[in-house]
Amino acid sequence: MKEKVILAYSGGLDTTAIIPWLKENYDYEVVCCCIDVGQGNELDGLEERAKLSGAAKLYIEHITDEFVDEYVLPCVKAGAVYENKYLLGTSMARPVIAKKLVEIARKEGATAICHGATGKGNDQVRFELGIKALAPDIKIIAPWRCNETWKMQSREDEIAYCKAHGIDLPFDASHSYSRDRNLWHISHEGLELEDPANAPNYDHLLVLGVSPEKAPEEGEIISLTFKEGAPVALDGKEMKASEIIAELNKIGGRNGIGIVDIVENRVVGMKSRGVYETPGGTILMEAHTQLEELILDRDTLAYKKGIGDKFADVVYEGKWFTPLREALQAFVESTQRYVTGEVKMKLYKGNIIKQGTTSPYSLYNESIASFTTGELYDHHDAEGFINLFGLSLKVRAMMMEANKEK
Repeated sequence: MKEKVILAYSGGLDTTAIIPWLKENYDYEVVCCCIDVGQGNELDGLEERAKLSGAAKLYIEHITDEFVDEYVLPCVKAGAVYENKYLLGTSMARPVIAKKLVEIARKEGATAICHGATGKGNDQVRFELGIKALAPDIKIIAPWRCNETWKMQSREDEIAYCKAHGIDLPFDASHSYSRDRNLWHISHEGLELEDPANAPNYDHLLVLGVSPEKAPEEGEIISLTFKEGAPVALDGKEMKASEIIAELNKIGGRNGIGIVDIVENRVVGMKSRGVYETPGGTILMEAHTQLEELILDRDTLAYKKGIGDKFADVVYEGKWFTPLREALQAFVESTQRYVTGEVKMKLYKGNIIKQGTTSPYSLYNESIASFTTGELYDHHDAEGFINLFGLSLKVRAMMMEANKEK
């Protein structure tokens, strides 16, 4: 019997061309595996395409709820945002995909896992770190790094290669954006985005929504309900978190929410420019932030900001299956015990505008905070506090003054 390889399969031109390449160069039996994390109609016709390309079998694993509950929500609770803008849509999905690839490899008795990520990107790092952490004995094949056998450098090359192997597929050589999609977001790279001097062609680029200029003239008010840091209801209707995100994508998309144009620092050392659409995720993250600012005490909120930044770095770098991620997540979970309440927002032409936040665990006390101060706060107490709080500044100033006189 031939050895088996598990191919992370999307059905696109790259992974389609990889099937005959694996058979030709390794004499493997190719088992394709497509992990459904909410990429929608991209899954249509995959089984026929995989078999036509020479695959022995195709797995389609529907794991959107697992993706959201075990990978997305921890990032939401952490407030994990990479370089102040990127909500980690692609990064969060890679570890669960790697996990499923390993599970299928074990089930099939495969000796290798193959992915189609390029040698310039982050995904090769994320896939391979995940596989190494979960199955250190399994061989990893990355065709784009196999310079001696992978000769294809363009879509034209790949189409010609497929045709030479009797595979006639509905792909053409026309250029398009390089995209990655799941329930949380869709990313866009390539074409005019390769030059940071160019403005994005939003009319041609956007998939999940419209630009703020084309959003409705009237704002749309929504409410999100959270329990222990996780969303549980939208506009009072209880739903699964995945259903809430799907609905928020529609609402946010039509209001021009969550479009980010960023030049980011990749793990492999280069800068890259991309546009991310994350309409539902942007709303969800903002609502969670608004609720936390009402509930968490000052020291916890400040310290958690640093934890969130580190969590984002860990996820971005593909280090999900590490003790550090587990420890960071444990801290975050401990902060979410009382992050329960309702957040109302108006969505208007790309903006998210507060409409009121309520929680039974709010630390905001109107009696203390209002100008009409109640009995809990005495203005005179501030004088002694300021004297002590500023004592080191006063002592230093006295020392500097004394030394001027010498």
